[in-house]
Amino acid sequence: MKKLARVISPLLIAFLVLGSLPAVASVPATQANDLVSTQDALSASQVASDRERINELLAREDVQQQLLLQGVQPADVKARVAALSDEEVSQMANQLDEMPAGASVVGALFAVFVILLVTDILGLTNVYPFVR
Repeated sequence: MKKLARVISPLLIAFLVLGSLPAVASVPATQANDLVSTQDALSASQVASDRERINELLAREDVQQQLLLQGVQPADVKARVAALSDEEVSQMANQLDEMPAGASVVGALFAVFVILLVTDILGLTNVYPFVR
């Protein structure tokens, strides 16, 4: 029995020491940047709600009629809004927030027109043929 205790005692001590050490999760360097902070998650949620609000505005019948009068297909506008960066979506939503409550759709259409014009000039879109 003493022989067995002499063999098992060092093993038990080693296991207890190793078990009491803090466990550190190692994250590979390629995945370290993939962690999402709370601020990033909240801003992504805000951008998604802003994008949804813009799409709801563009789905209105009077907005689509005004777009057609200006020679822009509503489907093209929806595709361009989907392609906007997060900063552009936030900027557009802020412009919508700053509009007076009783404002007409012309202000919103003007904002869409300007954003599409700027992205067209930068070569990111191909909506207006007169930009070339």
